[in-house]
Amino acid sequence: MSDIHFDIGSLHAAYQSVIGIADVIDTVLARIEAAGDPGIFIHLATRAEMLAAADALGPFDPVARPLWGIPFAVKDNIDVAGMPTTAACAEYAYTPARDAAVVARLRAAGALVVGKTNLDQFATGLVGVRTPWPIPRNAIDPKLVPGGSSSGSAVATARGIVSFALGTDTAGSGRVPAGLNSVVGLKPSVGALSTAGVVPA
Repeated sequence: MSDIHFDIGSLHAAYQSVIGIADVIDTVLARIEAAGDPGIFIHLATRAEMLAAADALGPFDPVARPLWGIPFAVKDNIDVAGMPTTAACAEYAYTPARDAAVVARLRAAGALVVGKTNLDQFATGLVGVRTPWPIPRNAIDPKLVPGGSSSGSAVATARGIVSFALGTDTAGSGRVPAGLNSVVGLKPSVGALSTAGVVPA
């Protein structure tokens, strides 16, 4: 299953014909292992946790849930209920009881959280190397910095581990690492999405 394309259209077509959601979860985990990069994620959901979230979605229904079974990652300054939020500072860590508003909307649409990604500490930086965790390796050229602050999110997406990832972008923190890893970084208009559950810059 390693050749599964993780764009939303391809995954949904595969769900309708040849694969189950457990196959996608196993592919995610296999790609994380194959990447051999301990800097991408600060916290990972377990296989059992992802399977439980998948079971809760019910049968495949891309109309009711347009992101049914789509794996995504979350920058670790954005809350995911039950997963630590660190902002790349272990001393700051807390475990939220509820999802950030953007995560809740994605989960309601059927998307599956894979884990929390590394970042320039407190989302302050454009290089992606200002973290006490290992530095994520640029997915295109490991001699280059991954870009920041949403470094882990960009690398996870570029490596095909997830279909997309959440980042934050005050002054390029999403678009810079996206560009350096040859993926697209989108900064929504101010006020288009709630920042509830996001660590303030």
